[in-house]
Amino acid sequence: MTTNEKVKEIRKLMIENNIDIYIIPSSDYHQSEDVNEYFRCREFVSGFTGSAGTLVITKKDSYLWTDGRYFIQAEKELSGTEIKLCKSGTEGTPTIIEFLKNNLEKDETLGFDGKVVSYNEMVNYKKVCDENEVKIEVKYDFVGEIWKTRPSLSKEKIFLLDIKYSGEDVKNKLKRVRKVMEEEKVDIHVISSLDDIAWLFNIRGNDIPCNPVVLSYAIINKEKTFLFIDREKIGEDENKYFIENEIEIKDYFEFYDYLKNINDDKRVMLDYNRINSAIYSNLSNDVKRKNRINPTQEFKAIKNEIEIKNIIEAHVKDGVAFTKFMYWLKNNIGKEEITEISASDMLEKFRREQEGFIELSFDTISAYGSNAAMMHYTANENSNAILKAKNLLLVDSGGQYFQGTTDITRTIALGEVDEVIKTHYTAVLRSVIALSNTKFLYGTKGYNLDAIARGPIWELGIDYRCATGHGVGYLLNVHEGPNVFRLSAPFVVEENMITTIEPGIYIEGSHGIRIENEVLSKNWIKNEYGQFMEFIPVTFAPIDIDAIDISLLSKTEKDYLNNYHKIVFEKISPFLNSEEKEWLKLYTRNI
Repeated sequence: MTTNEKVKEIRKLMIENNIDIYIIPSSDYHQSEDVNEYFRCREFVSGFTGSAGTLVITKKDSYLWTDGRYFIQAEKELSGTEIKLCKSGTEGTPTIIEFLKNNLEKDETLGFDGKVVSYNEMVNYKKVCDENEVKIEVKYDFVGEIWKTRPSLSKEKIFLLDIKYSGEDVKNKLKRVRKVMEEEKVDIHVISSLDDIAWLFNIRGNDIPCNPVVLSYAIINKEKTFLFIDREKIGEDENKYFIENEIEIKDYFEFYDYLKNINDDKRVMLDYNRINSAIYSNLSNDVKRKNRINPTQEFKAIKNEIEIKNIIEAHVKDGVAFTKFMYWLKNNIGKEEITEISASDMLEKFRREQEGFIELSFDTISAYGSNAAMMHYTANENSNAILKAKNLLLVDSGGQYFQGTTDITRTIALGEVDEVIKTHYTAVLRSVIALSNTKFLYGTKGYNLDAIARGPIWELGIDYRCATGHGVGYLLNVHEGPNVFRLSAPFVVEENMITTIEPGIYIEGSHGIRIENEVLSKNWIKNEYGQFMEFIPVTFAPIDIDAIDISLLSKTEKDYLNNYHKIVFEKISPFLNSEEKEWLKLYTRNI
């Protein structure tokens, strides 16, 4: 079926069930950012392959909302369909809530599958529906009814993460969670977010590509711990592990029945940002609910000493792979045919040569020339550009290692670039340095730090439509909260958080530039003004100096880059052959 035919089939079901507007989000039952193929309903219907977006179908029209990372991509992928693109956050574009407020009429019905809509979204939808005297139906999975070839749920086996990698056993983690439960005066804690569950139980899986998590739910009370999971995924060693740690296994699909049977006198702690609306509604109305961020979110964002040691080792391995790739690319461009996809494959090959490598941490963005203006571009057979000895190649990539998760972006000059591109490249580099080199007082908010990074780019009258950086999990999701550098982010940086710094410039039809390092937040000096903090880089790979306009760099900026490159050479050169080492010496020289 074509996109228009799929929308038409959805409309038939809407009419049959008296639904006037139907919403299809991008999430799964666990509010994951990336989802298993089984849950890619919005992608199946719309044809838009970006990770973020919401499809809204009315009886006459259809609309897709997505953010600035995907505007260019969405316009291309929706071309020729009836679906209208709504560019979130741009002037003149209503939010989904505003759209519903203006388009739902009295006695009409809004519909969606409550298991894939978050509780907070549900609250916002209900408010609009109450104001407009509109009903809500949350039981319909219309996409599931028309998706005849829908993939099955994953049956991949789980594996255990040894304490030499995790740095903390499950018993102590559960003890910390129960301490928070006691402080919050609750009897039961319900967790549905997959990264929280994987971290808490020291388990990993293969249920979502590039995200080593397991489809599961967890319920913790004062004495017992329950893990709801497909039993076929558990091997003999894992089963023994759960018994030893007093974790009771229940079937994945028993979860909602368990919720319904929680006694009315119990107090239940939930993270409204990370549960679906069906979890909330399956609890008895008399059950007392406590909305609180999952304690595991806070715990896992602050890495322990063993994790930090391992993460640095992972980044050395990843830096070796990327340096070998960059050496290969610089020395072979123009001599043999290299495409976006073959370049990406070569980088993956170098990563797979590293001990402890498991898989990529996300699909590699290998974007040449104007393709790089799409922040989350993925090359395919139709778009796969041949690289030439000119212009820029943007490569955003990462790996999952037993020692941790990596995320690195480098923009590489393949030959001569014009002065405008050099100016833009240098501004992005200055932005990375500005935040990386910042000393700041504890308590400084994420939005303050975000603005520091944007400064050199704002000087050009340019901005980028995404966050400056995000937290990174430990052998988990490459995007991890609560730490994020964003203009609207009020979070406070804690010591031993790992966060990316990745500003960029994206000029549609011309080029895209991004440079990204992960940094570790550490306490610096403490005095009468309080605790000051700093960032230590944990990404080790050369930043291409061929595209820099050195005249635009201050002495402080040059010193930072030179010192960073000295560290890169010290960390990476022992693992290179003589030719690669000489090349790295050239590309990490003082400027």
